[in-house]
Formats: sequence, C-alpha cells, structure tokens
Amino acid sequence: MSDIVTASKFKWSDLAKKEDWWAIWLGFIVLTIAAISKFTGAFAFKAAKIATWGNEKAPSIMDAFNGQLGLLIFSLIVLGALFALGLKVMGEDVKGFLIAFPVVFILATIAYVFGAQATMKKYIEYAFWALVVGLAVSNTVKTPDWLKPAVKTEYYIKTGLVLMGAEVLFSNVVKFGFYGLGIAWLVTPIVIIFMWYYGTKVLKMTSKPMVIVIATATSVCGVSAAIAAAAASKAKKEDLTFAIGLTLIFTVLMMVFMPMIIKAIGMNELIGGAWMGGTIDSTGAVVLAGETLGPLAGQVSALVKMIQNVLIGLIAFAIAVFFATKVEKDADGPSVGADEIWHRFPKFILGFIVGSIIFSFLVEPSIGTKDTKAILSLSGSWKAWCFCMAFVSIGLESNFKDMAELVQGGKPLWLYVVGQSFNLVLTLLVAWLLLSGVIFPIPVLTV
Repeated sequence: MSDIVTASKFKWSDLAKKEDWWAIWLGFIVLTIAAISKFTGAFAFKAAKIATWGNEKAPSIMDAFNGQLGLLIFSLIVLGALFALGLKVMGEDVKGFLIAFPVVFILATIAYVFGAQATMKKYIEYAFWALVVGLAVSNTVKTPDWLKPAVKTEYYIKTGLVLMGAEVLFSNVVKFGFYGLGIAWLVTPIVIIFMWYYGTKVLKMTSKPMVIVIATATSVCGVSAAIAAAAASKAKKEDLTFAIGLTLIFTVLMMVFMPMIIKAIGMNELIGGAWMGGTIDSTGAVVLAGETLGPLAGQVSALVKMIQNVLIGLIAFAIAVFFATKVEKDADGPSVGADEIWHRFPKFILGFIVGSIIFSFLVEPSIGTKDTKAILSLSGSWKAWCFCMAFVSIGLESNFKDMAELVQGGKPLWLYVVGQSFNLVLTLLVAWLLLSGVIFPIPVLTV
C-alpha cells in the first residue's frame, strides 16, 4: 500500500505535474468561481446536498433527493471535469478516470444518503458511512481494476483540505481572545507530545505515523486533523482508516455522554462548552453537544473548536519537519537541512495556510463576515464532496485483514483512551482556571 505522500526533488515543472500543487490550483479555482458566483449572481455554484429523510416531514428515502437530482448531475460534471483537468496535465489516465469517476461519485452519494437519515444524522458523520461503503465493496466483490483510476484518495483529500483552509478564519480567535487561545492552543500541543511519548515509549507501537495521526486527531479536530497528520508523516492508508474509524466511534460516545455528565454535576454552560469544544473530535459534533447544554455552551464550544482548527496547518508543518529531521533520519547519516525538509513537506498544506491567510486578512476585512461566509458556504459544499469521495476511496483501498494487523494487541485503542483521558482532564483544568472567575475575569459573550 502506498504512502499518503511521497517525497521528490522539486522542479518548476512540479507546479503543473505534481498532485500536491494541483490540489492547490483546484482549491483556488473553486474558491474563485464561488466568489464570482456570489458577487455577480450570474450563476449558481453550489454542490448538491442530500436532504434529511426518515422523519415525519420526509419519511421516504427518496425524499433525500428532493430538488437535488439536477444538482447531483451538475456536481458530478464539475468535480469530474476539475479533477480530470489536473490528471490530464499530470499525464495520467484521464479516460480511465472519467469512466470510473461516476461510480465513485455514486458510492459517495450512497454514503451521504445513509448519513442523512434523521436518526443517524444526529450521531454519525458521513465520513463513517463513506468508509463503510468503500470497505463493503473492497471486502466483498473487491475493488475492480477498471474502478481504480478514479480511486484517488490523496487527490481528493488534498483538494478538500485546501478548501477547508479558507474556512479557518483568524477572526474566530479574536472573538474569544485570550481564553480561547489558552484552552485551544495551550492544551493541544501538550496532548500531542504526551500521546507521542506514551505511544512510542510506553506502548512501543511500531507504526510511528499511526501514533502521530491518532494523537493529532485526538487533540485537534478528528478527521481533518488526522488527514493532515497522515500526509505530513507519510502514514499508510490503513493507518489513516483505522485512526478515523476509532475517532468517529469515540466522537459519538463523547457527544452523547459529555452533555449528560456536565448537566449531572451542575457545571455551568461556559466551562462545559469550552470543555467539550476542546475535546470532542468533530466540529459538527461539538456544536450539537454544545447546543444540548444551551445557546452559550453552543457558541463557546464552537469558538474553541474553530480556534483549535487554526492549528491544523501549523501542526502539519511541525509534524513534517519532526519526521524528516528526527523520526526518518538515519542515525549515522548527515543532518537533514532545510532543502530536504522542503522536498519532503506536503506542499498542499501551503494551500491550506495561504487560503486561511487570504480569507482572514484580505477577504473578510474587505467584504465583511457575511459575504465571506456566503462564499465559504459555496466552496464548503464542494469540500464536503471531496472529503466524502476520499473516504470512499480509502475504503476501496483497504481490507479488514490489513487493518487487523494494525490492532497490535489493542495498543492503538489504549493510546486513544489514555490520550483522550489526559486531554479531558487537562482541558477541564485549563477551562476552569480561565473561565471560573477565580483567577481571571469571566468573559462576556453575546448569545
């Protein structure tokens, strides 16, 4: 199984011939078209969104497609054309891709339909269903050779992350200021370092990329952070699949039980929301859990998680440098210089960081938060499809036999449980110190 990212010496032709750079170009193309669509109103540029079904208003599974069939065809054409453009310039099999891509898109649609079921939607993210759909194919009929040209896990992931970068706005840091930075930025690196040493020194796990992927997913924001860490550490797809599955399962458990525990012990909304925002491994799950406590908890939990998300690009960069200079370095070999670090660095992370900077310091100050969010709503619809197809592709490339070998006597599970327990205790401690009013004044947020 190939690595998520492979290193190679940089050439100027890489800007047109390498997947990392094409992820950046495609991401910026989507963002540009979304902006033009918003301000001209000449055309609509939003991807399909499967509607919620399985409730009183929409009892039938067919209700999931209400008003979306045309958009589904439009989304298929746009995504197929964009990814095919990059493949054409990179000299890859475009014909094979175009034949197979509709099937990957249909599998992603099926995953979205499962995830849109009213009850399931409350607890399980589409990423889980996308993995299940892909794994169901690969572990039963097996992924056919003709489908493989469109199984472009890294291509979809990288493009989605570039689009996600634009959504990471530094204005969110300002909203909660010192308090949010303390909870999100102080705890996160400590938890990553703790889990790294626990996984490598105490558990002695053989797959160091898996350790860092689980640690990053636990301490930052689950799936998105896991993807970025996997790219930076050159983790295998099986490592990423296992880490994502583990994270999603515990996200559901924490989303359900943390609000219950917070209510039972009488913790106030401010501290409870911050605690959940710093520990639950999914932005969507954080918001849902926060709203369960109340509007203040919902706002605080979302702010903490969004401030935490700002770290994704920076942490990915740090992981890439750490693995290049410490983990992968030959003990008897020469020291690794800046040039070699650049060669190994996943370039699409630059797109994530640049997108965040442009939208934080140029776009939002120029056009305002409302219009910025309108653009990001459009681009975000395409980002979601990129991620969904990526998770389907991960499933199509994985099998249970390979994943079973990763269990390592339960070590990855122990790593997550111990690491998340440490995260829960440390985040609660910091949240209490900052927000209880004992040491610092209690911040006032408008709900």
